Amino acid sequence: MSVNDPIADMLTRIRNGLMVQQGNVAMPTSKLKAEVARILKEEGFIEDFEVVEGEKPEMYTLRVKLKYVGERRFRRPVITGLKRVSRPGRRIYTSKQDIPWVLSGMGIAILSTPKGVMTGQRARQLNVGGEILCKVW
Repeated sequence: MSVNDPIADMLTRIRNGLMVQQGNVAMPTSKLKAEVARILKEEGFIEDFEVVEGEKPEMYTLRVKLKYVGERRFRRPVITGLKRVSRPGRRIYTSKQDIPWVLSGMGIAILSTPKGVMTGQRARQLNVGGEILCKVW
């Protein structure tokens, strides 16, 4: 199956996994998806992620362990919202002054910059702009 927007597919798989309270979600991997997962782990939105190797590099799988808070019956997901901003049909770029705040700093914006994939806060520190991939809160 061909996917036109792999990042949107990744976010949708995570969103669907959170709605049914799954422990893990799996998806085909890429370097960009692994970087987005790394940022989500560093910011505390997911517990962990791993790249499971297959027979060929095209068959590698990214497995993301989702994070919840609360007792077993009353647990809630840490991620309350995921939104894809830039997409293949309409790329959204931002300058270093216009990097968006997500919920007044309670969430993060993930950017693809010339210095790599990073959060909006880190991009502000390094004075770089780039493509806004998604917002997470």
